[in-house]
Amino acid sequence: MFRASRRRIAGLLCLVLISGVILAVGDVGAESFPVPSVSLQISNTAKGADQTAVVLQLLLLLTVLSLAPAILIMLTSFTRIVVVLSLLRHALGTQGMPPNQVIIGLSLFLTFFIMGPVWNQVNTQAVQPYFSKQISTEKAIEMATPPLRDFMLKQTREKDIALFIKVSNSKRPEKPSDVGMSVLVPAFVISELRTAFQIGFLIYLPFLVLDMVVASVLLSMGMLMLPPIMVSLPFKLLLFVMVDGWYLIVGSLVQSFGQL
Repeated sequence: MFRASRRRIAGLLCLVLISGVILAVGDVGAESFPVPSVSLQISNTAKGADQTAVVLQLLLLLTVLSLAPAILIMLTSFTRIVVVLSLLRHALGTQGMPPNQVIIGLSLFLTFFIMGPVWNQVNTQAVQPYFSKQISTEKAIEMATPPLRDFMLKQTREKDIALFIKVSNSKRPEKPSDVGMSVLVPAFVISELRTAFQIGFLIYLPFLVLDMVVASVLLSMGMLMLPPIMVSLPFKLLLFVMVDGWYLIVGSLVQSFGQL
């Protein structure tokens, strides 16, 4: 009991000493390196129209940033590219090579490259006039929508658009510009997934044939305990390098959008 009490007292003393050292160091650091204070105030009235416009622009910017991942995935070419590259990795059988970071990074840069003409139109028609205070926020959004809608319509099947129009009981549009974004976005996504799976099927075929040949050879040699994937993987990599696979895959992906 006495030893336990001494241990507890010693532990409390150590805790007090450590707390004193931390407080002392904090006081010295505060005196040597003053930390600026940050305050957030909400007032009932704004001092002029300029301050109100700045607040609205900040709110709009935060909203766009919060929706940026969804916009990047759903309204651009990112979905098709990342699905095709993932299927390519599975077809090669290289497990986690290339890693997810490389696939996503390559998909992002290819997306920026493909969406470059669309972004230039949006920047010219909506972003720059808005920053120059030539048009309002509503007008800027209205001017930024047509280039993106045109890009999505070129990649979307009429069958998919008709599906969502039927499901939502919407009025049949008389012209492409009448298609609402609430209908166009999901139709565009499923069209992109369909196209990506079609490309992935074509990628799988030569590697599937190679797997079957290797499995047949191993079976005829009586090597039943040797996994065919271990033997076929070097030949897959050799075939992919010999035909310059990355050049063909990336080139086909970029040209499949047909706007460059």
